[in-house]
Amino acid sequence: MPAAFATPAAFLDALDRLPASDAAARDAATARQAQLTKPAGSLGRLEEIAIFMAGWQGRPRPQLHRARIAVFAGNHGVAARGVSAFPADVTAQMVANFERGGAAINALARAAGLELAVVPLDLDRPTADIATAPAMDAQETLAALNAGAAAVTPGLDLFIPGEMGIANSTPAAALCAAAFGGDPRDWVGPGTGVMGAALAAKHAAVDAALALHRADARDPFEMLRRLGGRELAAIAGAVVAARMRRVPVLLDGFIATAALAPLASHRPAILDHCLAAHRSAEPGHARLLDRLALSPLLALDMRLGEASGAAVAAQIVRAALAAHDGMATFAEAGVAGA
Repeated sequence: MPAAFATPAAFLDALDRLPASDAAARDAATARQAQLTKPAGSLGRLEEIAIFMAGWQGRPRPQLHRARIAVFAGNHGVAARGVSAFPADVTAQMVANFERGGAAINALARAAGLELAVVPLDLDRPTADIATAPAMDAQETLAALNAGAAAVTPGLDLFIPGEMGIANSTPAAALCAAAFGGDPRDWVGPGTGVMGAALAAKHAAVDAALALHRADARDPFEMLRRLGGRELAAIAGAVVAARMRRVPVLLDGFIATAALAPLASHRPAILDHCLAAHRSAEPGHARLLDRLALSPLLALDMRLGEASGAAVAAQIVRAALAAHDGMATFAEAGVAGA
């Protein structure tokens, strides 16, 4: 199967060819909502979710038969600076835990009836330290983008990208700062819970990375290449591929959403097929959601990553579709409408 993005130019070109949602399906879903046995608007955002899903699935009564989580895992050279509470070896150890079914995301995916795929990306080859060099070269970036795109196969009703990578909240913060500006410290948070010297090291790493790369990080590809990581680029590739297939996307927390910051800063419409699952406890996530005009479905003080918050929010999407599809209309129930 040929790669989705053969060159950097092909990836950037895809951002200029974003398909829109199906207006006819969306209008039909809106009309159905008006006929269901309830006061108009009384199910609040559940109604909005059902209409959103109808537009992207292209059917007035959307379904959630096949929903997939893909957890992309990568290692980061910047971890050697002591910016995380855990050593880089933990990435591979957690991937093994995912594959054995023992992590939070395994339990939450099972509870929500979601497929779970785990995609490790060259864990034996960490990216370069973004404070001293570009994270990846062009071919490595393309490989990661295409690994993400390959996880979005035909027939999916919903796609949920997740991530695992020790120290990856550092490049995530750098991507947000490069994409949207502001004081880098507005984007740097505790991540795995770091404080004191480790948090100072994280601030310094992001400052150094921006000073080194900002002038050359002029487009989404270069931002991801210079300041990102393999799992972050994979999420970006997956979300673009989902858009090309008109598959709706449920976004997890700070890191998964930060992977899209370079894309959204250049093409805000890239997020039109995305719902924000939750607002993470990571401080930069609320700021990022505001910047992207995304309203989260949940706020549970979660900050695990792995797509864990999105797995919980997927049950809200299921509820929205169940009500939309399963309720009787006024005519069917013999109830007088408004």
